Amino acid sequence: MPMPHHNPSLSDKQSPAGRLLLLFCASVLVLAAGILCSLKWGAAHVTWTELVQALTYQGSGKAHLYIQTLRLPRTLTACIVGAQLALAGLLTQLATKNPLASPHVFGINAGAAFAVVLGLAAAAELAPLGTVLAAFAGAAGGALLIWTLAGNGPKQVVRLALSGIVIHFLLSSLTEGLIILNQQSTENILFWLVGSVNQAAWPEVRLLLPFLAGGLLLLLFMLPAFRLLTLDDEVAAGLGQRVTVVRTACMGLVILLAGSAVAVCGPIGFVCLIVPHIARALAGSRLPVLVPLTALLGGAMLVYADFLSRFIAFPYESPVGIVTSAIGAPFFIYLTVKKGRAAS
Repeated sequence: MPMPHHNPSLSDKQSPAGRLLLLFCASVLVLAAGILCSLKWGAAHVTWTELVQALTYQGSGKAHLYIQTLRLPRTLTACIVGAQLALAGLLTQLATKNPLASPHVFGINAGAAFAVVLGLAAAAELAPLGTVLAAFAGAAGGALLIWTLAGNGPKQVVRLALSGIVIHFLLSSLTEGLIILNQQSTENILFWLVGSVNQAAWPEVRLLLPFLAGGLLLLLFMLPAFRLLTLDDEVAAGLGQRVTVVRTACMGLVILLAGSAVAVCGPIGFVCLIVPHIARALAGSRLPVLVPLTALLGGAMLVYADFLSRFIAFPYESPVGIVTSAIGAPFFIYLTVKKGRAAS
């Protein structure tokens, strides 16, 4: 007697899509919960009623103004910067084919920070747009220097990593030297240099939003081309694709996202390294899924890190970079050991 043929049910076919939907819903809820925590708790006591009234712009008490002018723009800035850094890290790993790559480790963030500090040392004060332009120039200069030192060839991935670490320490040392030699004009940026969002206000939100929106649009537009970077260069070139052009465009997008974030909040470390790995572990390597999930998780991570940084030396503020470095350094060591064992 022939066995009955099994037809997969509709629910079976939809289960991967259902899991992805559940994953995205959970990520949105985690981000929303972090935003609420950041708005509710801090140095000043705020009740839930005052929080709701402030968010709906009902009332004009001290607590309402505190939330609307301080906590809300600070939280939104952390969310935007976290998304930008996470996406920049994902694109850096994609362009270099190195899971340990990130704008922070490869010296791009250090180049942006050096250019901003150099501008402040020379001009004492920079306009917001001038700060962003200086960060772009520094990030682009750092990336170009690293790529030039790495050259081409089969060992390029290894040389990129080594060149990035060397340039990172070189630019960081030059930045520290500028601060020491120009203490009067640069002492106000020491807090920023560790990575901080506690001074963010609505102008920073309005400055960053176009870069995030524009970066996401460009990323989605170029997503089919960026998929080629997941292939071997020889295979992609054999298909008639211009791999060098695509990789250059990818790094240009990294400079756009990471440079604008560093200009506003300083070189916040390890967000761009950790978040893409978490997103890849949860959702796989499909770029159409990985890109939005990475942005959501990056925003959530920096919002929670900023929230925790308020209680390190409560009631005083601490830079958010302390929290991300405390989380990221052990994670980086774990990835390095794991990669070394896989290679052996």
